[in-house]
Amino acid sequence: MMKQILRGIAVAAMAGLASIGHAQDTNVDQTQYPTILTQPDDQCVAIGSSVTFSVVATNVNTNQWYMNNTAMDGQTNSSVTLPNVSTTDVGYYSALVSNSAGGVPTRSACLNVYTVSSTTTSTSKPKSKFSTQSMSTMSVGDLSGGGVITVFGAPVVSSGSVGGCPGAYSGYVNFTKAITNGWGWAPSSTNTSLFVATDNNRADTKVQYIGKYGDIGCNATSVTVPYPAPSPKYRFTIYFTSDVPTNAYPITLTGFDQ
Repeated sequence: MMKQILRGIAVAAMAGLASIGHAQDTNVDQTQYPTILTQPDDQCVAIGSSVTFSVVATNVNTNQWYMNNTAMDGQTNSSVTLPNVSTTDVGYYSALVSNSAGGVPTRSACLNVYTVSSTTTSTSKPKSKFSTQSMSTMSVGDLSGGGVITVFGAPVVSSGSVGGCPGAYSGYVNFTKAITNGWGWAPSSTNTSLFVATDNNRADTKVQYIGKYGDIGCNATSVTVPYPAPSPKYRFTIYFTSDVPTNAYPITLTGFDQ
C-alpha cells in the first residue's frame, strides 16, 4: 500500500523523458554511452533562495538541462543554478548527458519552494486558481516551532485509485524533501500540539500524509497528524479528482518546523 501511495514521489514526471534521448543502436557497444554516477537530487528551499541541480557522469561531450521536459536555453553545463527562486521555478528538472553514441537522461528532480508566516486568513474564493492565503511573512530564522509554512509543488497528471482515500484521482502534487534536505517536515516540539496539512484553495481534493516510520493518514481538504506524532518527519500529497492544475500548487502546514 505504501508503495502504491508514494509511487508519484519516486517516479513523478519521468514519463516521456526517455524519449528525449537518442534511441540506442543495438549494434553499438553500450559502454560507449555516457554513464551517470550521481543523479540530480530533489530540492526544497525558501522563496528567494538559490538552488543548484547537478549531474556527475563519465564519457560525456554535452549536457542539456530540462525543466518539465522543456530544454532550458543555454543550460549545457553539468549543473544548473537558479538564483532567487519563486513559484514560477517550481517543477521537475533533468539533464540529458550525451556523446557521439547517444544520450542518457537523468532522473527528474523536483523543486519545491516555501514561505514561512505567522498568521493566515483562508480565502474561500481566491482571485485565481493559485492564489494563497494572506500572510504576515517572517524570515526563516524566526520560525521557532508551530508557525505556518506554505509549500508549493508541481502537479503531475497521472490517474489511479488507492482505497477509499484518496480513492480515484486524476493527478497529484507531492511535497517532499530530499534525504539530505531532511526527508520531510518535523512536527514542532514547542508552541503547538496540532499538526495539520491543509489545501486552502480547493474543496474537492484529498490530502494525505506519510510519516518516515510508515504511518499514513488521509482526509478531504485537510489532514491532521496525531499528537504525539508517531514519526519524526512527514511528507504530504494533494490528490485531484479532476481539473489537475498546471502551475505551482500550495499546501499549508501548521505546527511543523521548516
